[in-house]
Amino acid sequence: MAMLETTVTKLLHGEALDENYELCDFTLADQNEACVAKGVTPIGPSDYVPVTKSTVTYIVLVVLVNSEDEVLMMQEAKSTCAGQWYLPAGRVEPGENLHDAVKRECLEETGLEMELITLLSVEAASKAWFRFIFTGNVIGGCLKTPAQADSESLQAKWIKNISEVTLRSNDIIPLIECGRAFHNAAKKNKIQNDWHHNLLPVIKPHKKLLLRLLICARQKTSAKLYVLVSEKTQAHFPMCEINHNRNLHSTLRKFMTEIFGADVALHKPHGVLSIEHCGQPEGSNDGLCLSLLVTFQKTLEDVFPIGKYSWMAISTECAKLIALRTIRNMTVPLKVIC
Repeated sequence: MAMLETTVTKLLHGEALDENYELCDFTLADQNEACVAKGVTPIGPSDYVPVTKSTVTYIVLVVLVNSEDEVLMMQEAKSTCAGQWYLPAGRVEPGENLHDAVKRECLEETGLEMELITLLSVEAASKAWFRFIFTGNVIGGCLKTPAQADSESLQAKWIKNISEVTLRSNDIIPLIECGRAFHNAAKKNKIQNDWHHNLLPVIKPHKKLLLRLLICARQKTSAKLYVLVSEKTQAHFPMCEINHNRNLHSTLRKFMTEIFGADVALHKPHGVLSIEHCGQPEGSNDGLCLSLLVTFQKTLEDVFPIGKYSWMAISTECAKLIALRTIRNMTVPLKVIC
């Protein structure tokens, strides 16, 4: 139990686990075989490899809020949306990690240097598209003026009322609200009570797009909390390969069905616990691993894993740590765009 709880604790703190693709329980090849067995034609190849800006797209975006509750925004230079306003954002370049990408985009588009505090949310869509929303603090640089306009942006401003400018897209409105809520909680010293701890991607190389699950259920007879463990090769949390041609909800649903059967009980994905990504060397480690917390509403007695999976009890102290992460804003929200 001690080793299991150490691993659980590392995951809850957003740390990297010593696991790789070889421990994957449900690869794309497995998923395609399952489709063929049901008479369904697979929609993607089994040998898919993520390559940044080619077969996988990573977007970074940052919400920076100053002491006046103003939000840092940039004015677009691209011909398709010239003159409109947006948050600093852009694509991750080959060989680049997420940390460096968001700092670079902020500097190029606003003229300001920043330090990262935490992820605010993660968005995912089919065709291997991921967007990572960060927040942080300005630590240097000079605000970009119209005289410094270039192909990255026309200028940057701190804006109080975003309704006074023309936005490139309204999709950033909830992101701005989230960023402001985070910084307001920080000013009132309420972060520990209202938000997850500061979580940033861990730099760890992956060759595939992976989804790791921390699945929990409570036993009715003892009230103890159990976590699901895969026994393939060595004990580890269930892990599957993300189908790049489907949305993440579809991957999660198929994996839960693979583990528990077609009659899998009602369960809730709470949010992201950790992200592992590196991007180096360029072209060979462009994958990532998302760790997601999932809990069952039914008790352990009504949830039956199939085959190589088993439930393992954890201590009351460890269970309390997991229970805290099921509260709103205690994990990084994952938004799946259909």
